[in-house]
Amino acid sequence: MSLLRVLVAYSSRNRSTAEIAAWIGETLRDRGLEADITAAEKAHDVTRYDAVVLGSAVYAGRWRRDAKRFAALHRRQLLRMPVWLFSSGRRDTSGREEPIPPPRRVARIARRLGAEEHRTFGGRLTDGARGVLAGQLLGEGPGGDFRDQQEVSAWGGDIAARLRSERARV
Repeated sequence: MSLLRVLVAYSSRNRSTAEIAAWIGETLRDRGLEADITAAEKAHDVTRYDAVVLGSAVYAGRWRRDAKRFAALHRRQLLRMPVWLFSSGRRDTSGREEPIPPPRRVARIARRLGAEEHRTFGGRLTDGARGVLAGQLLGEGPGGDFRDQQEVSAWGGDIAARLRSERARV
C-alpha cells in the first residue's frame, strides 16, 4: 500500500502561518504520511494528493487572498478528498481551552469545501511585522508569539490518525 500523500498549503505574510504549516507537515511525516508543504500560490496540482490541509493568516476576519484563491481554484478537486482548514492570528491563547469558531467568511469557505474541520491557532505579531494592519495592531495591544507548537502538532497527529483510519477501512 502506498503512503498517503497530504498537501499542506498556506498563505502567510510574516512567516508565522508558514511555520504552523511546517509543524503540521512534520507531524504528518512523523506519523508515516508523505507531506508536501508549500505556499498556496505555488500549489498548482492537488490531484496528486489524498488530502489537503489549507491554512491562512487572518486579518480583519479574513483569510489572505492566496488561500481564498487556492480554495476557489481547486474547489472541484477538494470536494473529492478530505480537507482540513486552519487559521492563525489570534493575539491570545484562548483557543487552547476551547475551540474558536472561524470568522464568518472562513466558515463559508469551510462549508463550500466540505472541510472535515477548521482550527484556529494563536498567531505571532512582533516588531518588524510587515503590513499597515500589523503596525496598527502592534500600536493597539501586546505583540508576541501566541502559537503553541504542541497544540498544532497534536492536531496534525489527529489528522494523520483519521487519514490512516479511513485508509484502513477502504
